[in-house]
Amino acid sequence: MSSRVEILNEGGFRSDGRRQYELRDITIDLSQQGTADGSAIITHGLTQVLVSVFGPREAKMRSQTLYDRANINVEVSIASFSTGERRKRSRGDKRILEMAATIKSTFEPVVQTNLYPRSQIDIFVQVLQQDGGLLQACINATTLALASAGIALLDFVCAVTGGVHSTSPMLDLTTLEENDIPHVTVAVMPRTGKVTLTTMETRLHVDRFEEIFKLACEAGKVIHGEMRAAIRSRTGMLISAMQSVAQNAGEKEDEQMYEY
Repeated sequence: MSSRVEILNEGGFRSDGRRQYELRDITIDLSQQGTADGSAIITHGLTQVLVSVFGPREAKMRSQTLYDRANINVEVSIASFSTGERRKRSRGDKRILEMAATIKSTFEPVVQTNLYPRSQIDIFVQVLQQDGGLLQACINATTLALASAGIALLDFVCAVTGGVHSTSPMLDLTTLEENDIPHVTVAVMPRTGKVTLTTMETRLHVDRFEEIFKLACEAGKVIHGEMRAAIRSRTGMLISAMQSVAQNAGEKEDEQMYEY
């Protein structure tokens, strides 16, 4: 079955003008969202995800309390306007439950849960817009939101989707590409090089898999650079804000002393 849209033309360009290994533009927003302890909005091309983290806080149910570590709870919701699908996805939807379970199992070995016994960490993932690479965006936004909440992590988790068109490997797929070619999502911890997740929804030849896997691990380092830069920038802004508050308080004290 041939695709109506050419996935990769003779010049080596994809339907959105990118080269094979080129990642989509990434934007990261770490500004505070509501009452969350940490939050992040990430976009990979047209895919946009908001993650809010609450906790560590006291577990609501005794049955969910773990005495030696924190319990991680993940909920995923997909905005009805985020996709061309008319069908509304409920929280009990199989795909949503699977995605929540995947995110939970990806971060359980990475979050230092032993530092927060008898508590829970709630991760709420909201899909605002989707055009491929949904799981990678959810994982990357979760890393940023956890870091923003000050929760201790062994390392960043950086995810990217890869696929193979004919014999040509490609990275960071759009929906159009995902629908047409076999693909895999890989999540890597860049400092140690350890892989926390590899998931395939389609069959892929073992030789091709190895090639894509290596490329995805390399791409993870690129995404890691973007994430680190965003966190450094956010931390710098917070430090500047705290310093100006302290300076203003000091000036007020001086004024009051002068009045006396």
